Amino acid sequence: MVEVFHVVGLFVIGATVVWSGVVAYMEMINHGHASLKDILLLFIYLELGAMVGIYFKTRRLPVQFLIYIAITALTRMLTIDIKGMPDKTILTVTGAILMLTLAILILRYTNTKLKEDNE
Repeated sequence: MVEVFHVVGLFVIGATVVWSGVVAYMEMINHGHASLKDILLLFIYLELGAMVGIYFKTRRLPVQFLIYIAITALTRMLTIDIKGMPDKTILTVTGAILMLTLAILILRYTNTKLKEDNE
């Protein structure tokens, strides 16, 4: 029963991501151009879709993809709203991006180290 709920839930999430991506893309077509804001949003949809696809295949939630999504979302926020942000907020968001990037490096290093130790 739990497995069925997982699969149905993931299918709904995946379908919602695809639907949202298509709607965003159609809006870009209607505007006749894509702004940086739109392109970064498509990257977020792509990463969410990849994360759902990987979970379907491996039954594991890739933490790295969640961090990539967070980095992309913060970058999008910084790029779009930088004119109205106080300096302190800009530094905080930039620091958060740096910390998330370091977390990715640590995760990759430990993954490679664990694979080497297992062999």
